[in-house]
Amino acid sequence: MSRADELPVDPSQERPAEPEAATPAAEGQDAPRQGIRILRLRLKGVDRDYEVDFRDGQDEQSRSLSVIAGAFSTGKSSVLEFIAYCLGATKHPRHPEILRKVRIALLEVKLGGQPHVIERAVGEPSTVAYIRPGGLGETEPPPLERRLIKPPGDPASLSSLLLSYCGLEGVELKEAPTQAESGTDPLSIRDLLWLCYMPNERLDDKNLLFESARMKRLKLGQVVDVVFGIQDDRAVELGRRIKELEGRRARARAEYSATQEFLDEQDLGNRIQVELARDQAERTSAEADRALADLNKQIRATSTFAAELRTRHRDAARRAQQAAALLRDRETQLRRFIPLRAQYADDITKLTMLAEARRLFDPLQVKVCPACLTTLREVPHLAEGHCTLCDSEVTESERVYPEQVSTRNGSAPAVESDGPATDATFDVSSELRATKARLAEITRYVEELDAEIARLRAASKEADAEEADLAYAVDSATNEAISPFLTQRDDVMGRQRIAATELERARTAIKMLDSLDRRGATVTRLDASLKALRSELAEASAQPDRDAVIREVSNRYTAILTGWRYPKIAAASIDKNLVPQMRGSSYIEASSGGRTLISLAWILAIFEIAWERGSAHPGFLLIDSPQKNLGQGEDRDAEFADRVAVADFYRHLHEWLAGQGQGAQIIVVDNAPPTSVDSNVVVRYSRRVGQPPYGLIEDEVS
Repeated sequence: MSRADELPVDPSQERPAEPEAATPAAEGQDAPRQGIRILRLRLKGVDRDYEVDFRDGQDEQSRSLSVIAGAFSTGKSSVLEFIAYCLGATKHPRHPEILRKVRIALLEVKLGGQPHVIERAVGEPSTVAYIRPGGLGETEPPPLERRLIKPPGDPASLSSLLLSYCGLEGVELKEAPTQAESGTDPLSIRDLLWLCYMPNERLDDKNLLFESARMKRLKLGQVVDVVFGIQDDRAVELGRRIKELEGRRARARAEYSATQEFLDEQDLGNRIQVELARDQAERTSAEADRALADLNKQIRATSTFAAELRTRHRDAARRAQQAAALLRDRETQLRRFIPLRAQYADDITKLTMLAEARRLFDPLQVKVCPACLTTLREVPHLAEGHCTLCDSEVTESERVYPEQVSTRNGSAPAVESDGPATDATFDVSSELRATKARLAEITRYVEELDAEIARLRAASKEADAEEADLAYAVDSATNEAISPFLTQRDDVMGRQRIAATELERARTAIKMLDSLDRRGATVTRLDASLKALRSELAEASAQPDRDAVIREVSNRYTAILTGWRYPKIAAASIDKNLVPQMRGSSYIEASSGGRTLISLAWILAIFEIAWERGSAHPGFLLIDSPQKNLGQGEDRDAEFADRVAVADFYRHLHEWLAGQGQGAQIIVVDNAPPTSVDSNVVVRYSRRVGQPPYGLIEDEVS
């Protein structure tokens, strides 16, 4: 039979039987009831993971009662907040140690009796969640399915998926319940959490029913009516939901058929064949890896005799590198000194010309009479205002200094002076001697470099030749020994590549089949939801009376408070607007400790009656700090501190969970629970460095 024959069809048509595990409605009396159960919370951190386990150690089912105990400020409440976040709440705890350490929150739950993992990013609240079947820690988990957080009414949202396991998918809540033509908003899992999660701040507040937020207050009343199936226009609402789910199922069937047709064209075979091909590819790949490792070991063992040759070749290569480096260094120095030598030779030429020019063309010295060309007995000079050469009278204003003569002749003065000078000489002989000495040194060094470079070039060629000879010797020595293995190695690597290709193809095929199964599960889930809704529509004429349901919840509320020995209990009830009453007044008039007990009794009464009646409640309840204002800390209520035993609260939970509440789940956060619930404590945070666990983020102890 092809996969096309496996597509679920309309219930009115003939189709093959579906597995019971895929259809919550088909579960037997002893199977887990429809809804959601919390199994494990895991916070995936940067360096490590942090986990809280709510499973029973024997059968790994969810515990009926789980208690998270420990000191203040250790992260107990954060556990419940992260559970709500993974189920679709908009925010998660933002304590510094959490933002510093945690990156992903993972919640393992049971949906309709089957384990699933929900994953959401931590940091900025994520707009999507990812869900997959299976549990945490699986080696090859199936691919993740992306689910939107908003809008909650989208068929691809996380809220729609979770509500489908509670029988509430597609429910619409009126914005104005008393008006027939009122607009509607889709029911969200966040709305349903109001009946599943009692946070610390809501316990003793005067806002239990969201009295300060009118729209939330109206919505809460409708959520209770929807859970118990007691809304006024239930038949109309069921008809609308059936029509909407039929449209969703038609789209899901189309997606299933398209995926199925694509897989048929790929001719992948059925899942058993694909898994067998994957296992065979894994075995072939492992065998090829082992064979390749053995061949490499044999090659190394066979070629050990050439170790001395390799060492000599390595030493020769190092010597060749050193010789080449030394040759490059000397050639660089030679290239730098040749221009320097030329510069010094040019300087010597200039200094020689300067010395000769001074001797031949000095304009300031007259040794021969210009008229008769007779050698003068003395150098002409001024004496008593007259020139000794021409006997002319010379005044101070007419006097010409030697540097002025040099300027008039077109040359610069030989010696700078601050005042008059009769003679200026410049001796360049010392500078000329020093320059010639430096030139000789440079010339000698250049000649030495030139000779050394010739020798180094020959040595470098010799080292290169030696390295090449030794490389050839190593190759010649090893090729003869290794060549027989090369063909085998190529063959093994070829098998390895083929196995890797086959393995990748098989894994891709399994992912495709998982995608097909996921779409088939969606069709099956929608079929089950439609079947349940049609049954409800058929029985809508006999729906529960709202007054009778409220009266049953009110009686349970009174019985719970009586069992807790609430002092001066009188006229305890829950009115038609779901407001808890005590002593003839609203719960708002009670003291802080009284409001804590009233809030606990109110949420427990709704939860217990909903479970016992088989209503559309998820089946779990989270309670944070049931001892608030009842005897701990400076804010305790004196009226209740001595009268109310906390053990009564836990005794009631034990008795109900063991009786009519079998299969339900309650998780409690408590600073100091009584010893009677020690066996129910899943984790106890110490807030002491030497007594782990310190807190939820165990390695943050400061």
